[in-house]
Amino acid sequence: MFRFLLVRVASAIPVLFVLSVVTFAIIQAPPGDYSDYIRSQLINQGGASFEEADAQAQAYRKEHGLDKPLPVQYVDWITGIVTRGDFGHSLYYNKPVADVVGERLPRTLALALVCHILASVIGIGFGILAATRQYSWVDSLLSTVSFLGMTVPRFLMALIIVYILVFHFNVSEINSFHSARYGGAPWSFDKFVDLVKHVWPVVAIATFGGLAYNMRVMRGNLLDTLNAQYVETARAKGLSEGAVVLRHAVPNALHPLVMYQGVVLPYMLTGEIETAIIFALPTVGPAIVGSMWVGDVYVTATFMLVLSATLIVGNIIADMLLAALDPRVRMGGGA
Repeated sequence: MFRFLLVRVASAIPVLFVLSVVTFAIIQAPPGDYSDYIRSQLINQGGASFEEADAQAQAYRKEHGLDKPLPVQYVDWITGIVTRGDFGHSLYYNKPVADVVGERLPRTLALALVCHILASVIGIGFGILAATRQYSWVDSLLSTVSFLGMTVPRFLMALIIVYILVFHFNVSEINSFHSARYGGAPWSFDKFVDLVKHVWPVVAIATFGGLAYNMRVMRGNLLDTLNAQYVETARAKGLSEGAVVLRHAVPNALHPLVMYQGVVLPYMLTGEIETAIIFALPTVGPAIVGSMWVGDVYVTATFMLVLSATLIVGNIIADMLLAALDPRVRMGGGA
């Protein structure tokens, strides 16, 4: 198993390198950089003339290396990451990029993990319920829920919830994790309840899309498994239907869902990011959009690299789970 893990990690390193190159190139592709934001701020808010603002912007570009060729900028950035763990300096936040990521990424991962757990548990439960009651009103209802979860855009659901909260329930604090009175307060049960009141729309929307996929996959695979010969044999031995389903059919129907875990974390992250942008929560989503808007390239590139790494890590975890469930996967990986 350890050799299997080493093979998967070794194969992931070049993939991550290629992703870093592609990400950095795409981010730098649009014209302009942070110096253009400096110029516009000096003109619009500082009252400077175009010539004065442009001179200061060009001086800023030279001072921070923004005038270097793109390959040189990439080499400087990736060398700092590999040799010193330095992801660069945020031009907009005026602090190390690692600090910006460290502030927002744990919140995003925590929300994504909660959404993933809820989506998996609820989706698998709904899939089992629908498969064991095929063509009943329960199956039709759950299939409708799954269809809506997979087709309705998450940002649209977020906009609808924002409209309802603001214009029908007069909720004003939707862009933070806590109410003002709990901002600097120590953790307590009341503060946790206040946190839930602020983040439930994000959790609900991301979970809704995730459970829809889990349910459809679980339903389809369980229906196939229930018609397998060994399941019929278990029924012939006199086992109850519940024992046949839970002990024999469900474990074998879970394999495709285990493989799905390789992409579920990035999926949950994007769901959280889309919703957090609408709600303006201080997580990864608004930071990515804001950094792209002002041209803070190192923040954008680092966030995108981290999200790419979660996809790779998710696939490695899925491979390990499959190897634990099925020795044939482990043998195929060279273990």
